[in-house]
Formats: sequence, C-alpha cells, structure tokens
Amino acid sequence: MRKPFALLLVLLLFIAAYAAPVAAQDTTTVTLFHFSDYHSHALPFYSEGRPDQGGVARAVGYLRQFAADPNTLIFNGGDMMNLDVPTWGVKYTCIEWPWFNGIVDAMAFGNHDADYGADHFAQCRSQIDYPLLGANVLDAAGNPLFLHNDKNYMVFTMGEVKVGVFAVVGPDFERLVPPARRPLADATFGDSVAAARAVVRTLREDEGVNAVISIGHGHFEDDMRLAQQVPGIDLIFGTHSHLKRELELFPGTNTYSISPYQYLTYISRVQLSFREGVLVNVSGALLPVDATMPADPDVAARVAQLQAELEADPTYAPMFAQIGTAATELSESGKLTGETTLGNWVTDIARAATGSHLALITSSGFREAIPPGPIIEETLRTSMPFANKLLVFPMNGALVEEVLNYSVSRRGFDFFSQVSGVRFNIVEGRASNIQVLADPANPAAGYVPLDLNATYQVATTDFQGLIAAGYSEIFARAGSHTATGIDLRDQVRAHIQANSPVSAQLDGRISDGSPAAIPASLPRTAASPAPAFAALLLLALVSSLVGLAMRIRRA
Repeated sequence: MRKPFALLLVLLLFIAAYAAPVAAQDTTTVTLFHFSDYHSHALPFYSEGRPDQGGVARAVGYLRQFAADPNTLIFNGGDMMNLDVPTWGVKYTCIEWPWFNGIVDAMAFGNHDADYGADHFAQCRSQIDYPLLGANVLDAAGNPLFLHNDKNYMVFTMGEVKVGVFAVVGPDFERLVPPARRPLADATFGDSVAAARAVVRTLREDEGVNAVISIGHGHFEDDMRLAQQVPGIDLIFGTHSHLKRELELFPGTNTYSISPYQYLTYISRVQLSFREGVLVNVSGALLPVDATMPADPDVAARVAQLQAELEADPTYAPMFAQIGTAATELSESGKLTGETTLGNWVTDIARAATGSHLALITSSGFREAIPPGPIIEETLRTSMPFANKLLVFPMNGALVEEVLNYSVSRRGFDFFSQVSGVRFNIVEGRASNIQVLADPANPAAGYVPLDLNATYQVATTDFQGLIAAGYSEIFARAGSHTATGIDLRDQVRAHIQANSPVSAQLDGRISDGSPAAIPASLPRTAASPAPAFAALLLLALVSSLVGLAMRIRRA
C-alpha cells in the first residue's frame, strides 16, 4: 500500500503548489457611484407614490462618505439645471454645482446644463473643481471643447488597475440645444459613435486601461447603439431618458448599463472586480435617496434657507399658490409601456379642448406625478415641464394606424405615447384591435373599429407633430395641420381650477402587454472562479485527499 500512499502525497504537494498562487492572486474592487438628470430638484419631493424622496442634501451627505476612498469614483451624468422649472432652478440655477466639489470626479455635459446661455454656463463651470466631459462637443474648428489635461477623457489609477472614463452627447443635441444655449455660440455636436470609437481605442491601446466607463448624456437607445457598435465599453451609466433600470447587459454585448431614474430619487452603485488586471465581475444596484440616507447638515440648512427666501420672493411666490386639489394620485408610473392616470387625464383634456377624435402625447412630456391633495402651480409645472401648444392634423385611418404602430415601436422608451379617444391592444409589437370614439362630442356613445379610409382629427403637441423624430415625419404626411394656439399646460390648469378635486383612472385604452426584456446581467466569472472560492474548493479537495491518504496508510 506504500505506492498509492506515495502517489497521493505527490498529488497533495502539487495541489498545494498550485493553490498558493491562486489564493494569492490579488482582487481589486473599484466602486462607482453615479447620478444624473437632477434638474434643480433640491428639496425632497413626491415620487413613485411616496413622499419625501430625493433631496440634494441627502445625496451630498451620502456620497461624501466615500469621496476619500481611493478605490471609489463618483460621477454626475449631467442635466443639473432646467429652464423655467422647477422654480428653484430659475432663481438659483447652478448654485448646487460647487456643493459637489471634492465629491464628484467628473461630470458629463447635459443638454440642459447651458440652458441660461454661454456666459452663465462659463460662470457655473468656474465654480467647480471637477472636469466636464463630452468628447463630441466641439468648437467651430472641430476640436473638443471639454478637455482635462489636454485629453477628452480621464484615466483613474487604483493600484494596478486603470479605469478610463469618457462621455459623448446624443445625436439629438443638435436639435435640442439651440446656438444660444450652447457652451459656445458656435459649438457643434459630432457623431457620438465615431467619437466613442476613437476615445475607446485610445483608452485601450494607448492608455492601457483595464476597464472603460461611459458617463455620457444620451437616450437609452443611443447607449444601446454605443454598446453594440463600439467594442471595449464595459459599463454605460444611463442618462437623458430618465429611466429607472437596474444593472443589466445590453443584448449581444459584454456592456453593462444601469440608469438611476431622475431628480436624485436614486443613485447608481456599481462594483468592478479585477483579478490580475482583468475585469472578472460586475455587480450593482440602485440606491434609493430617502430618509434613510444621512443628509449633510450644512447643505440641508442652506437648502431650507434658500427655499424660504424663494417662496417669500414676490417674483416667484405665485409658483407656490394653490390652483386646485387632486382627489387621487395622477401617476406617470408605467408611462413607457402603457396607459397612466396622468397620461389619460391630460390627453383627454387635450382632445376635448381641440374637439378632436384622438389625441397623442409622448410620455416624455410627463415627468412627475401629481400627488393627492392640494395642487400648487409648481407641482403642475414639474409634472408637465414643457410649454407645448396643441396642433390638429387631419389623418386617414391608415395614417392613424401607422402613428400608433410607431408609438408601440417606441415601447419602453419615452417616445411611447399616451392617448385619448382610441383603444388598442398591443400584439407582437403592433397596435391591433384599434377602436376610436364613435362620437368625439359624446364619449358615452362608445367606440367603433378604426376605418382605414375615414379621416380623423388628431391632436398632438407642436413638439411631437413638428420636431420629434419618427413622429414628425408621419404627421407631415397628413399634408396640413391647424395651429390651435392652445397652450396645453394652460388648458390643464384651467381644468384643475374648474373641476377640483380632479381625478382619473386607468380604463384599458392601451392593453397591458409585455415589453421586450433585456437579458439580466450575469457576472463575468465563466472563465475562472473567484480566488476566494477557488481556494475554498482546493482546501476541501486537499482535506478529502488527506483523509483518504490516512485511511490508505492505516490499511
């Protein structure tokens, strides 16, 4: 029995020699925090059916705890301000930007960050010690406008790990940001995919980074395009679309994404684990910003003081005057996939005001719920922040079907439309079973099937009918339109004042289907187990073999 025993000892020695370097392999974990689309929401507010959500003092207090950690990076995805709404932003604009000094490592340029013009933007920028990124934001000569150490990206080194960070702005910036609201009046916006490819290539080949992170400001579908067309991006922090999405993989890629919704209701937290410089695991979650987060006392006191001054200012006091009451919550929850009480209510008001058969309004126009109870002017404006006028287009039934199908094709994104005067079921990505009001003046008369040859009057906003990509092309084929001059928000206000307490309900006008799901994220551990887990496996194997060896020897 000595020969088998000797062989077992040799095997044990081999395993021990292998186990030592495996257990000794260093794992470096880098923690990333990210927030975006704050839009001047300094005070806690009502969100997702809950009061007291968000608040800049909580975000500053929470993030400051991690700012000094050498293995932690904190990013801002842009859109810190917003033109006209909320009132805080009108009076104080970028007052919060320096509150994140010493906390934020980099900020992406967002389409609203220069809402008050180039001179004001320059003043805001001069108050912060963290760099702005936007690789495809260019000056008149085509050179990057935002540089840090003469580079349009950043590299952070943590021990043996280097993380490259960049930002690009979405293709809609050319349309969304007029020259008067650009960082420079002659600034332009280059192709986001081409810019990302160039930066990622530089980061990978010249800088030798171990991971590449995008913090840029673009819609979810723009981020998906980057993931699918630009190899080498490990993580894209979602912005611009105001989506709430947990960590996930983009289809057919190795690129992760996470989106923290809007207004500091959430902060994204992602951990990157590296072994010998190789990214082996990505994990993360959205952290709610609520009363469980420690507020920075100095910032909290400053916010309270500034808000009191704002409400006492005669220029802004009307924004805090009550205009009516809501009997129930008018919610925007679920607006990207189906009907909502807020969407039903507003589109019904728009259709009735124009005497139209149908009304369509993109879900991007509905930003916050109107909570039950008193409604102040500020609440109406934060719920519907855009000053849109109503247009009416004469459309045949076939064109109505086409515009509804386009809306369905945008399901899951903010160009999905809320509707009135029409009911339909979503089947295999199309609007089916389409029915319209038999008599627009008498909704109680019920619905009849859509007649493809009949002509219907369709109300929408000037943004959706004339500007919004995809929609404007379809509406243009109607051949003409009537500019009603009706301001949608003014019409909603008048309805509140005349009909309080107001309420709305879901009525099945858009059937509840299942949007195409993006595959859940999976840890990058397929190649080899994590060191600690591998060491435990080896220890268990060694223990078993030792026991076997002792039994053989006794035999």
